[in-house]
Amino acid sequence: QVNLLESGGGLVQAGGSLSLSCAASGRTFSSYTMGWFRQAPGRERTFVATISGDGGNTYYADSVKGRFTISRDNAKNTVFLRMSNLKPEDTAVYYCAAELTSTYVISMYTSANGYHHWGQGTQVTVSS
Repeated sequence: QVNLLESGGGLVQAGGSLSLSCAASGRTFSSYTMGWFRQAPGRERTFVATISGDGGNTYYADSVKGRFTISRDNAKNTVFLRMSNLKPEDTAVYYCAAELTSTYVISMYTSANGYHHWGQGTQVTVSS
């Protein structure tokens, strides 16, 4: 079992930057694939980015590629999402997700169904 706690959300102007953090409990953090998802009001939760347990593999949704960076610090049980050049359409609740992984297959972790553990979410609002 792993518990996740996101932080770092807030209000930012379009073109600005924001960094999110997700702190995980447990002693086997490096065994978990981590993902970030987002959900805008009235919409489904959608994939943003994922990172393998050792941090060596990352993958992004086309809508954020080149603007967002996912990273992790396994010594601190934390995964990060650095967001830059933010747009109003990035406004959403951002969720951190974790899944215990033996073999990292990207296609498994670009869907919310690939994760059993979720944080409570943090609001990101981008004003125009």
